[in-house]
Amino acid sequence: MPQQQAQSDDNPRRDAMEILSHAAPERLAALWASFADKPAHVRVRGPETGLVMVRARAGGGGNPFNLGEATVTRATVRLSTGEVGHAYALGRDAAKVEIAAVLDALFQRDPAMITTQFLAPLAAEAEAADRVRREEVAATKVDFFTMVRGDD
Repeated sequence: MPQQQAQSDDNPRRDAMEILSHAAPERLAALWASFADKPAHVRVRGPETGLVMVRARAGGGGNPFNLGEATVTRATVRLSTGEVGHAYALGRDAAKVEIAAVLDALFQRDPAMITTQFLAPLAAEAEAADRVRREEVAATKVDFFTMVRGDD
């Protein structure tokens, strides 16, 4: 999983969707199962799975090229109160994407509640996992140095 970025003030909804899209499906499902205020919603689109072309650049700045295809699932839902939520995630987990779409719609109505009950725990868990991964990598780091010989 990519390193989670700190939430920015310029687009909190985008930041929320980033956290949800990177969340482990079983963890998101567990948080959703314990959520008491599940709203009534209808599916507007999907969940449906398809392919997207992944583009890359040689060396990070060269000419773009098609790297390959990735599987993506998307969904759009409408709450009974009118908010429309959208979600996309890599992979084929339709249940995860539908939950994320409902949470996107709820985020539009009550961002503080969604942040407290879903986003904060998921972001904290992602940061902890990233910290463990960084520590494991740091433990295997090898520092190379050159010794200067007395010969000129």
